[in-house]
Amino acid sequence: MTHALNGKRILVTQVETFMGPAICEELRAQGAEVIPHEGALISSESCSEAIAAAGEFDILIANLAIAAPTTRATEVTDEEWSDVFEALVHPLPRLARAVLPNWQERGSGKIIVVGSASALRGINRTSTYCAARGAQLSWVQAVGIEMAQHGIQVNCVAQNFVENPSYFPQEVQENPRFQERLKREVPLGRLVTAKEDVSLIAYLCSDVADCFVGQAFPMCGGWVNR
Repeated sequence: MTHALNGKRILVTQVETFMGPAICEELRAQGAEVIPHEGALISSESCSEAIAAAGEFDILIANLAIAAPTTRATEVTDEEWSDVFEALVHPLPRLARAVLPNWQERGSGKIIVVGSASALRGINRTSTYCAARGAQLSWVQAVGIEMAQHGIQVNCVAQNFVENPSYFPQEVQENPRFQERLKREVPLGRLVTAKEDVSLIAYLCSDVADCFVGQAFPMCGGWVNR
């Protein structure tokens, strides 16, 4: 087993959901010290407190997830729109304000956003969710360019049809209609495994991945190419 992340301290948000458990397991297996943060980051105070409590660390993995609303575009309320952006988008600039000034001074650091391929290809009746995931990606692209000169990398893993307990729990995976959907929509013909997904995240944490600037890496079994 490789230990490419020896000596790295990595803060992972919302560790109890989405890719959180698998990310923590893989990072630890590769030698990293994981700083887990539980719960949603839905205020400036919660974001700054999470950064302060972590102490000095090298990498921030913004693992953010909610159940995607399936409201028709004509029926999306202001409250739904606000709530989804509060959970998925607003934490990013708040976390950045808390961590980037220190990283700029030292000349290193990484932010990896665990996002969604719905930022690259729309999903029917999920306009609010897709818009928020798209905003995440635009933020990554812009901040990635701004921070590159300071030795800081900001990137995103844009995933869909990846094995995880939040969006594809076991009961969903075992549903015959879902299996038919996989074959119809995903060229790979199956879910991307959690191990495959978090191996990419761990790679982006490593020193050999210091060359990526504001990029989104699709991890979706070819779904965006349909």
